[in-house]
Amino acid sequence: MKIEIWSDFVCPFCYIGKRRLEEALEHFPGKQVDVVYKSFELDPNAERNTGRNMHEKLAAKYGRSLEEACEMTQNMTEQAKMVGLDFRFDSVVPTNTFDAHRVSQLANEKGLGKAFAERFFKAVLTDGKDVGDHETITALAVEVGLDRDAVVSVLEGSDYTEAVRREEAEAQQIGVQGVPFFVINRKYAVSGAQPTEVFVQGLEKAFAEEEQTPAFEDLSSESGAACTEDGCEVPGQENK
Repeated sequence: MKIEIWSDFVCPFCYIGKRRLEEALEHFPGKQVDVVYKSFELDPNAERNTGRNMHEKLAAKYGRSLEEACEMTQNMTEQAKMVGLDFRFDSVVPTNTFDAHRVSQLANEKGLGKAFAERFFKAVLTDGKDVGDHETITALAVEVGLDRDAVVSVLEGSDYTEAVRREEAEAQQIGVQGVPFFVINRKYAVSGAQPTEVFVQGLEKAFAEEEQTPAFEDLSSESGAACTEDGCEVPGQENK
């Protein structure tokens, strides 16, 4: 089974949704599941660290007081606690995540995509790291096992720009309006940080279909011409 997840590292509900999916997968021990994280920028035009924390940004954006902004994030903090996460919005650094997404493409290639996503979510929402800063990105990427020189090379150039844009365009094509957005076996979608039970139900349905349905249905006939490592044979004729 393959589960694709469009998310952004500065998205609180993406981290909560990640945990709820992981909780759901614990109901299916022994099942093979390939989880792939895909790029999505909530604000492609976001500036890098402006010196304001998340509460200050929300207060400015919505014309609220800092106290009111704190109340806006309280619900997310409580939901995070329920899945074992510690959100610290006072120290969250609003920033541009494009370069972090470019490096995440490298992590995916190296089989480190899940570890990369976990570290960067925690870096933003718990540790107060600026994942728009190249030195920070590099240090975090090395933590999860990427080669420092390879990461620096990506950040100093434009590698994986097209890959990020392609995944963002794909999200738009399939109707992603917000993140997190989960696609199971390219057939079922779960939008948002749904309750764990919703993920369990979706996974049960997908696993049941996988067990009942063959990987493909063979529609070929015996008269079909084909080539093998022994040569090519025309139906009705002897191989000469």
